[in-house]
Amino acid sequence: MKVVFMGTPDFALPALRALVEKQYRVAAVVTRPDRAGGRGKKFHPPPVKVYAARAGITVLQPEKLGHQDFIGILEELGPDVVVVAAFGQILPPAVLSLPPYGCINVHASLLPAYRGAAPIHRAVINGETKTGVTIMQMDDGLDTGAIIVQKEVLINPDDTTGMVHDRLAE
Repeated sequence: MKVVFMGTPDFALPALRALVEKQYRVAAVVTRPDRAGGRGKKFHPPPVKVYAARAGITVLQPEKLGHQDFIGILEELGPDVVVVAAFGQILPPAVLSLPPYGCINVHASLLPAYRGAAPIHRAVINGETKTGVTIMQMDDGLDTGAIIVQKEVLINPDDTTGMVHDRLAE
């Protein structure tokens, strides 16, 4: 099965690593463009880009997913499925409808709770005692597609957002 992976931060790395280790054909990794930050405003690549480059996987960094040039590249790649984890952009209909098996999202909450951005932070701030990861079929809504599987993770009273983040990522 040919996969295109879309993700950007550290949270996305375990999902990408699992695809590579299970020997799926990862045709390309799509990630956000390098951004300037820190002292000196130097450009830093996203963690997913660094991993993909080391693994010899083609990296694409479009400014806009809906641009026809990018859609053309995806069509040429011909993925069977697109796997998304913490990508940071909403996928346009042209991307959602392209792969025969659709687009699958790894979301850091037990949907339908905490749709959208910062679900880990919101769960910890709200004093939740559990959260989890949802693997879902993407549709044109925001985290509204059919749920494929969920895994529950407990939030301990002394857990930080970072601790919960790391457990959910794995």
